[in-house]
Amino acid sequence: MAGMTAEERVAKIAEGLLVSLGMELVELEYKREGRTMVLRIYVDKPGGVNLDDCADVSRELSAILDVDEVISDRYLLEVSSPGLNRPLTKEADYLRYIGRLVKIKTRLLTPDDKGNMRKTFFGELLGFDDDTVRMKLKEGQTASLPLSGIAKAHLEFE
Repeated sequence: MAGMTAEERVAKIAEGLLVSLGMELVELEYKREGRTMVLRIYVDKPGGVNLDDCADVSRELSAILDVDEVISDRYLLEVSSPGLNRPLTKEADYLRYIGRLVKIKTRLLTPDDKGNMRKTFFGELLGFDDDTVRMKLKEGQTASLPLSGIAKAHLEFE
């Protein structure tokens, strides 16, 4: 794993561990909060994760990271579920949540099907193909958004 950042090394290790536990890595953050470095990992599985799942991941991942000395600095490890407003980061996320209410922010102004330029899109996820997210906006029109142009996307509580 030479040449990889600490975050990339942790993500690779976490993904392997999570697959063995029937879970997936949703998101990983490694950042300074105050004087402490925090490694925050969001995990999910069909039916959702519970506190015991998070504790299991925390215990096993912590042991692996400590033995392999993946992160040389002191840090706080937090393992959590992604919550109701789960981020959408991978193609599989967009396919899994078709029919759900989503909010998507694009990097640049992007037109909806009526030519209205915007950066924020809110509505029902219709599909995903050819690296394009399709959605029906709350205002009634549709939009096709290239995955590469999406800055942030997450489920919305209905």
